[in-house]
Amino acid sequence: MTNPNDIIPGVLFYAYLSAARKEKVSFLQHNMLVLLVSGQFTLETSEQKISMRKGEMLLIRKNQLGQITKAPLANENYETLVITLQEDLLRKIALEEQIHIQQKYAGPPNILIPANDFLLGYFQSVIPYVRNPAETITTDMAVLKVKEGVKLLLHAMPGLSSFLFDFSEPYKIDLEKFMLSNFHFNVTVEKFAQLTGRSLAGFKRDFQKIFGVPPRHWLQERRLAEARHLIENKNKKPSAIYLDLGFESLSHFSHAFKKRYGRTPTERAA
Repeated sequence: MTNPNDIIPGVLFYAYLSAARKEKVSFLQHNMLVLLVSGQFTLETSEQKISMRKGEMLLIRKNQLGQITKAPLANENYETLVITLQEDLLRKIALEEQIHIQQKYAGPPNILIPANDFLLGYFQSVIPYVRNPAETITTDMAVLKVKEGVKLLLHAMPGLSSFLFDFSEPYKIDLEKFMLSNFHFNVTVEKFAQLTGRSLAGFKRDFQKIFGVPPRHWLQERRLAEARHLIENKNKKPSAIYLDLGFESLSHFSHAFKKRYGRTPTERAA
């Protein structure tokens, strides 16, 4: 997830918006803890759609594809704080606290965290870092803030241990099912391979066996077919769907659509 202000590099992010914005699909590489200060935050993945409002917290699982919508509400702008829980630091915490997880995490990938005084107080303690972005924050201080956040999460929900400290590699999952659910996400073939628990060569080999064509060709055709369906049968406007279907720009989408179907998306919609 990309935010405009990197308060503590790689650890603490802050976003402030006065107009709604839907971010392009991104690869959520690390576990993240999000506090919504004001406005509305919506995360959409192939498995879940979660929205939260002022004062709510969300724990986001690593290694996902997702799209985020940030929206101000009446009489309030959008503000959010994000703590990135990187794996190397979580490993250190697991060693220090002698935490051992025996089974791979199998619960929901994104969890709303019930608010309590400790967690809300923790986020309040982060505010000075946001209010004073010019101040130099040492790495040691950043590490301490992450450790504090993790311990408070475990205090509130002890069952999160398997969520936070599952360091197993992605196992080889059903490639066909995964691709049919996630084809619209605009990420590289390399990321698709990683998320399905395969090397790039293994992914391409398995993909060819299942779909009969190379990944990039299939992705283009599948996205264009979905676009045609939405335009002709659901009366969707091309400008409203191209990002959601993984195209970089409206012009790129229009060019690819016309090349495939002989008419531009706008002509199809007419």
